[in-house]
Amino acid sequence: MTDISPTKTRGRTDLAVYAGVVRALMLRDMRTRFGGSYWGYLVVVLWPVVHIFLVVTIMYFRGLSSPMGNDPILFVATGAVPTLVFQYTSREAMKAIVVNRPLMYYPKVKAFDIMVARFIVETIKGFQGLLIILIILFSFGVNPMPEEPILAIGAYFYALMLGLGLGAVNIGIQSFFPGWLWGYVVVTILIYLTSGVFFLPHMLPAEIYEITKWNPVVQIVEMTRLAYDPGLAIKIDYQYIAGWTGGSLCIGLIMERTVVRRFM
Repeated sequence: MTDISPTKTRGRTDLAVYAGVVRALMLRDMRTRFGGSYWGYLVVVLWPVVHIFLVVTIMYFRGLSSPMGNDPILFVATGAVPTLVFQYTSREAMKAIVVNRPLMYYPKVKAFDIMVARFIVETIKGFQGLLIILIILFSFGVNPMPEEPILAIGAYFYALMLGLGLGAVNIGIQSFFPGWLWGYVVVTILIYLTSGVFFLPHMLPAEIYEITKWNPVVQIVEMTRLAYDPGLAIKIDYQYIAGWTGGSLCIGLIMERTVVRRFM
């Protein structure tokens, strides 16, 4: 006989309901955020691509070469991709609560559900943008395949998870300090300028380099570049990156269950 206990039936039903809520939030997010058209979604996906090639164009006209000795496009991409993945994920998770706050009046919709839906959308969008960048690099005759693929995948995963963790923390801060949405824009600009997108941090003076390594995004960028050039004189503190990733995610989830549910 088939075991159809109330507990199992209820478990499957709850899971199906939750999946339906997240799916509906994803569809609403994509329709409202991208103008309800494929063109709007395409523009958002292509924005990081345009960003990278704009930086490469500036380097070209200024006569700057890659400090790694490889193609300038690859140098910029290895710095910009993980940095932008982190920035977009952490920022968009926070903006999702602002846009979808009226939905939280429905009993089935929680701040965590909105965050999960936005994270899935950002992950899909990020992978699509990365695929487009790889195709463009191939078309320009640049080999985008790293010498250490596992290391590159790990760096991309860390960038995503750190973005999700700090995005959850940002949601908690914003719940009682709405102005943090604009304050975090300044933070992301500073992170972008100091993360090594345009330079190799380990070539800075030792004292300055040790300070920059407190920024986990710097180490994620270095991790990405080490995957392409294992000969770089870089030492990655993987425990530090994992601590930032796991710690921010735990703090963000705790804030979601305490601070966010109290103030929103």
